[in-house]
Amino acid sequence: MYRAFIRPLLFLINPELTHRIVVILIKCFTSVPPLKYLMKKTFSSVNSNSGITLAGLYFKNRVGLAAGFDKNADFFEEFSVFGFSFIEIGTVTPLPQAGNPKPRLFRLKKDRALVNRMGFNNKGINHAVKNLKGREHSLLLGGNIGKNTLTPNNMAVNDYLRCFRELYDVVDYLVINVSCPNITDLEKLQDNESLCEIIGSLMKERACRNTKKPVFLKISPDLTQKQVDETLELVNNAGIDGLIVTNTTRQRNNLATNQDLIKSIGLGGLSGAPLKKRSLELVSYICKQQKFHIPVIASGGIMVPQDAIDMIEAGASLVQVYTGFIYEGPFLVKEINKALESYFKKN
Repeated sequence: MYRAFIRPLLFLINPELTHRIVVILIKCFTSVPPLKYLMKKTFSSVNSNSGITLAGLYFKNRVGLAAGFDKNADFFEEFSVFGFSFIEIGTVTPLPQAGNPKPRLFRLKKDRALVNRMGFNNKGINHAVKNLKGREHSLLLGGNIGKNTLTPNNMAVNDYLRCFRELYDVVDYLVINVSCPNITDLEKLQDNESLCEIIGSLMKERACRNTKKPVFLKISPDLTQKQVDETLELVNNAGIDGLIVTNTTRQRNNLATNQDLIKSIGLGGLSGAPLKKRSLELVSYICKQQKFHIPVIASGGIMVPQDAIDMIEAGASLVQVYTGFIYEGPFLVKEINKALESYFKKN
């Protein structure tokens, strides 16, 4: 029903407006206890034996919602009805910011993809922390942190430290985002020297805490081979608990969408089906290089259950969806979990 009737209607509306409409509807439905119960029964896996402990956390299944969907921790509880075992909020910055000018979110329907240049639009760290205090712990929550656009790169470490400190007690794990292509010069923070400063400062901050919470690094699919190897060395030396592979890409290779339309859209991060090949390559390379020592969460191009299976076979421990959830609908998580259960039984 979603793919045949609901999605075509939603796709007639501006993507950012569609997102707001969907969120409002889901918040309305889940505010009615019988409807919330029915949605949870409908969309969640009845019996999942694919749970896993990763970095000291138990994930009841292998599927999570990637950062970017719930930027402000406004509706994570409502979206838990779709069967996610973990949801990543953010990217959160210290101060509220409006993000880039609209329009900034575009569909490439022929490619089952999105292009976004949102620019870390969010209500700031104080808003997110307020929403997260006193939350139910029925699912795991990650906090994806970044810097404000106006913060120069030589002071970026201060933004990351502030978000890290304030989110630490209200999330289950934290994610360092230095790889979003939609913030001016943010990718320069992936250079070895800058990344070493940021990670080193955050690891020192964690060492002062009584409770050790996992810290992950989200990497770009556009890294060169040398950058990937340098990042892996840094991650090993610093004690990062895992990698999220990957963020969105600047690349526009081999797309079915008309090139004139792609040029008119302009800059932004591409997500969805075209990203799978590169994400899978990186997942496979990293897992083999590290002999599966560094846990990997696969994110990028997971549109159908087979994509998730491919990522797990390549060595990923968990998967995250975003664009696939938009294109394939609310049953996607359940479909992936059923496929993974079947896969694990056979293997």
